[in-house]
Amino acid sequence: MKRVGILAGREITFPESIIKSINEKGGGEVIAEMVKFGGIRLDEEKKYDVIIDRISHEVPYYRATLKRMALEGTYIINNPFWWSADDKFFNFSLAAKIGVAIPKTVLLPQHNYIPDITSESLRNLEFPIDWEGIVNYVGFPAFLKPFDGGGWKNVSKINSLEELWHVYNQTGTLCMTLQEGIEWDQFVRCYCVGKEKVLIMPYDPSKPYMSGMQYVNVDDYLSPELHARVEGDVVMICKALGYDLNTVEFAIKDGVPYAIDFMNPAPDAELASVGEYNHNWIVNEMTDFILKKLKDGFEAPAYRWSAMLNPPEATKTKGKSKAEKGEKSEKGSGKKKSDESEKKAKSKNAKNAE
Repeated sequence: MKRVGILAGREITFPESIIKSINEKGGGEVIAEMVKFGGIRLDEEKKYDVIIDRISHEVPYYRATLKRMALEGTYIINNPFWWSADDKFFNFSLAAKIGVAIPKTVLLPQHNYIPDITSESLRNLEFPIDWEGIVNYVGFPAFLKPFDGGGWKNVSKINSLEELWHVYNQTGTLCMTLQEGIEWDQFVRCYCVGKEKVLIMPYDPSKPYMSGMQYVNVDDYLSPELHARVEGDVVMICKALGYDLNTVEFAIKDGVPYAIDFMNPAPDAELASVGEYNHNWIVNEMTDFILKKLKDGFEAPAYRWSAMLNPPEATKTKGKSKAEKGEKSEKGSGKKKSDESEKKAKSKNAKNAE
């Protein structure tokens, strides 16, 4: 029997729905439940085949526990090693490299530091900061936001250099980014499951959270061409980052979808927030993804840091591909290789005879 654990915080409807869905579709061979953790021993045995992580980004104890469980072969959604190392500024840079449209973005030095950091500690830091050069590049309006934050926490819309200074001076030890504000014509939020299934949701971020007005039902909201581009960008981003569950947000201006937020490995899925259709879609797709994972099986973990960062299936696919290529090469060109070797040998013997 396979076991799936759900690690969640205050959310109610998504954990309840995914547990019910897995238990119904699992046919008694797969059981889903809320996990319980106490003191985790160094030699803790494997208890779950899969864990859906919804809260470890807020609780360091949970994050450390999930890393320990990954060493026993538990498949964590999403990878706690990469999630710990990831940040939004890196994501922006990576997405730009692979061809996704990204608003102009600048990473800013922190305003404050911990007490042990002195001026000598910062001798590599440019001072004063070229604020005029930064705002001339980014432009206004712009958004000042943490380089690794989420949930719209500590996000401010900036309309002038004076306003930027005022807000920046209150950011404390947070490391911030300043990003070009896209005055969008359309806005979408996209679920992505298993780095291949995508649901594009028309979305209005200006409406209050849990108001029931953020997600809007509009038929043919995007043209077929724009729909295809957004879907392709979502898949490309999630494959590059390696997230099995994620949301990607696009601000669309003049037909160009700008990816403005796509590090959401525990995305909102509450019924009252996302609506019944979107809630049911993510529950059903995640259930099917997990059951398929359990059916296909998992590789034993490799105990090195790089292996923890790379999904097991990537390693498996690569290995299989090389083996298949090698086998095909031997079968398909064995005679050719033999003939070439014979020619080389004759040529070598002829030279020696001379």
